[in-house]
Amino acid sequence: MNTQHDWFKILTKCKNNVEEAIKPHLKTLNEPQPDLGKGAGGDAMKPVDLAAEKAIVNTLQSHDISFSLISEESGFEKYGNNPEECYITIDPIDGTTNLLRGLPFYASSIAVSKKPVISEVYAALVADLYHDITYIAQENKGAYRDGKKIKTSQVSSLQEAVLGIDLNTYKVTEIAPKLTDLIQQTKHIRHYGANALELCYVANGLTDSFVDIRGKLRTTDVAAGFLIIKEAGGIITDPNKQPVNVKLDPKQTLKFVASGNTKIHDTILGLVKL
Repeated sequence: MNTQHDWFKILTKCKNNVEEAIKPHLKTLNEPQPDLGKGAGGDAMKPVDLAAEKAIVNTLQSHDISFSLISEESGFEKYGNNPEECYITIDPIDGTTNLLRGLPFYASSIAVSKKPVISEVYAALVADLYHDITYIAQENKGAYRDGKKIKTSQVSSLQEAVLGIDLNTYKVTEIAPKLTDLIQQTKHIRHYGANALELCYVANGLTDSFVDIRGKLRTTDVAAGFLIIKEAGGIITDPNKQPVNVKLDPKQTLKFVASGNTKIHDTILGLVKL
């Protein structure tokens, strides 16, 4: 693991600067938003997205960090004399639609890795920008919410569990039947619209699992959340219970189930039709 930088301190500074950078944009949400084209991940870019990205990049540069940026907005960029020193994968604003509509659930996601693959992430932050809550983790050092160590839930019964399921896709008629058995046996289902933050809810034990088998979600959305869940004691696999080890790329998609404990994870996988 790279110990050259104090990533807890640096990532927290990134979060603070993002909050400052987006404040002017929060005051103009009711005004027409300019069309800035499509970002590298394929979604429409908004001024608030670029303001958050710029704040992150400027903060990293102010700490004299050489890095390769993998951003949902700008794609791939290299900074410094040795950009292969580390890879910074970001979704500057996850849940932009929520933010623009005034819904209180959006986040900024930052992951640091040795290589551009999700299994190599060793430091991560997801900032709940509406409630000013910081989820942060470093490899082998645990996961924290505002400085307090967090652990995943040990709830194992689907009747008691709160489950996140993302069905937001044009392929819903294809995906929904694969989840019918799971949905029928689950009493409490939620989806809030910012998947990076939803993963942190699993890490924090607020929810018990999060299921996304659409093959639509990009690695830039979840690179940070994956490490935070693992460091909180949770488990993440693909729907076949195989490790998730995809490349970090704005266009790379993935399928996964993230759970607080092995028992409920196995129960969920047993109900998902592949």
